Amino acid sequence: MNTSVDSPTPAPLPRPEKVTTETTAVETVAVAAPDLNDASLYIHREISQLQFNIRVLDQALDESKPILERLKFLLIFSTNMDEFFEIRVAGLKSQIAFDHEIVGPDGIPPKRALAEISEIAHKQIERQYSILNDAILPELDKQGMRIVRRNQWSHKQKLWVRRYFRHEVAPLVTPIGLDPTHPFPLLVNKSLNFIVQLEGIDAFGRDSGLAIVPAPRVLPRLIRLPDEVCEGGDNFVLLSSIIHEHADELFPGMSVLGCYQFRLTRNADLTIDPEDVEDLARALRGELYSRRFGDAVRLEVADNCPKNLTDYLLKQFGLTAAEMYEVNGPVNLARLFGLASKTLRPQLNYPPFTPAIPKSLKKAEDLFQVIAKQDVLLLHPYESFAPVVDLLHQAAKDPSVLAIKQTLYRSGANSEIVDALVDAARSGKEVTAVVELRARFDEESNLTLASRLQQAGAVVIYGVVGVKTHAKLMLIQRREGSELVRYAHLGTGNYHTGNARLYTDYSLLTSDEALCEDVHKLFSQLTGMGKVQHMKKLLHAPFTLKKTLLELIATETANAAAGKPAQIIAKVNAITDPKIIRALYKASMAGVKIDLIVRGMCCLRPGVPGVSQNIRVRSIVGRFLEHSRVYWFANDGEERFYLASADLMERNLDRRIETGFPIEGKKLQQRVRKELDLYLSDNTSAWQLQSDGQYLRPSSTGQRNVQAQLLEKICGVGASNEA
Repeated sequence: MNTSVDSPTPAPLPRPEKVTTETTAVETVAVAAPDLNDASLYIHREISQLQFNIRVLDQALDESKPILERLKFLLIFSTNMDEFFEIRVAGLKSQIAFDHEIVGPDGIPPKRALAEISEIAHKQIERQYSILNDAILPELDKQGMRIVRRNQWSHKQKLWVRRYFRHEVAPLVTPIGLDPTHPFPLLVNKSLNFIVQLEGIDAFGRDSGLAIVPAPRVLPRLIRLPDEVCEGGDNFVLLSSIIHEHADELFPGMSVLGCYQFRLTRNADLTIDPEDVEDLARALRGELYSRRFGDAVRLEVADNCPKNLTDYLLKQFGLTAAEMYEVNGPVNLARLFGLASKTLRPQLNYPPFTPAIPKSLKKAEDLFQVIAKQDVLLLHPYESFAPVVDLLHQAAKDPSVLAIKQTLYRSGANSEIVDALVDAARSGKEVTAVVELRARFDEESNLTLASRLQQAGAVVIYGVVGVKTHAKLMLIQRREGSELVRYAHLGTGNYHTGNARLYTDYSLLTSDEALCEDVHKLFSQLTGMGKVQHMKKLLHAPFTLKKTLLELIATETANAAAGKPAQIIAKVNAITDPKIIRALYKASMAGVKIDLIVRGMCCLRPGVPGVSQNIRVRSIVGRFLEHSRVYWFANDGEERFYLASADLMERNLDRRIETGFPIEGKKLQQRVRKELDLYLSDNTSAWQLQSDGQYLRPSSTGQRNVQAQLLEKICGVGASNEA
């Protein structure tokens, strides 16, 4: 396995300025403080995001993982790269097109960034197909799972495929000959298409020589061959192979000289300005349609496509040769996820596990009674998300519950969470849902769930104009005797039961009076109007979260300067905020020991002498997507723990509604700290960021995998059964 990733040559590290004063006997050298705005101290955020995608791809080479899981990582790389081009690359291109180039702390202008991204992406996509063809597919073949190529079809298989084409494919295909009355068609984002080179004159005397064949989007891209035409195993053919093989039947009487698949990626970012519309939901529905036909940003094409045809396609889409990716295989790899289905070969996947239920909740008939006595902390997916859903279902049915308030960012229109809220509203309870319509790529689903809730009688709020509501909060108000008692759920992840099986996240169930009061104030702030309210325990962006984190970092800096022990541990998805990075640099220079567990983008450059030599950055990439956000500060012996919905990014801290909530009580604090220590000791799924911007595997003895350890500790899944 490669132990490093391609990255651009880093800019020279900053050199402290020297001021010399000559004397007759000695030379005195004074070293000025480093300039923390020096561009060489920062890594470009898009390039850092690209490096994370490469770490995902590297998992496909890990032979300790089951083969279908390796395939999944290869395909996740494809979906990640799709979004990277749709959003990140598209954003850089838009800056150039509109002459509004933004240069970040790293000092790299968009044009240079695009050039470096193109160089890295071309290498890695070529490597992806090499891994697929040389490692993944041969190993799947050994296991009896194969994609049968056209030149491998037996006579029986050819006959079956021909029947399938004529009955299932041909009736749905619309070939488009290119001539003055049939200009180049407007193709849907990421759709599979073919450019066909023709010879001959058709019935109307046309001889343009070119046609486009869009593959029907309603058809599966992967088709299983029936057992009777195969010799054992699970055998599949690709829709692209079927169309390619029978392209001549789409153009009767013409000669097909060549048929080549291609795929276009478009800008998929929504440009709607909430301040310029009266009805956000209506405007968003209109914008979702245009997303399918945004500006072109990438062309993927079969590597055997002749240059005259690729040049023609590039001209049609307004792209350069650097924006074309020639691939040795299907251009739509993400459609191979069906091959990794657990129903086919479960033994080739990770072994299943059952998420644990804490002892305090196992036999509890009344969740309110348990939460009234103690806070309950859950770590998903090792611990079940069911208690959160069950609490909401119980609240929906409980006659003592009067009101439920909840934020919804990515939940799914047909989720159990939404079902429970609908039931609660229909039973006459006051249900308020703050639905963030602008959760990227979930906008359509959120519009649907908002309609469901409104039809049930819930009050639906679309958050605050210009500020995304990203906080994960649920508040239940219940009458107990003569008092109104509040119960809350606060989380680091979304209210999505599917994600709770795949993402690592924390959930806190609490009846803490002060914390619940803070949650109530935040909901009032979201749904109504008024000045920022003082909160006793809850940190909330864009008001107090960033300010408090900077203060906590400054406290550690002062403690280190005073000779006291000082340490910071943070686990996040991304670090890009320059103010936070500069504060961490200052803390490191003062002697604070800083450990950062950063899954994705990290613009901070660790290990720079005189600046960040006390900072270590590691990324964990494994079976589950690391998603929890944890902030820990030594605080001179009085440890401070916060869990949060926010990463250390400007968008999270300055332009979103986010929350950070404390973990109190020695028992829960010790638990979270021990789990952080497991992450810091991982040496099998961890990658360490170097000062030159590369990620390397840690070199140490023994096998320590944090996700396997947590599965064994919490779920009882033996390490021997876990990759």
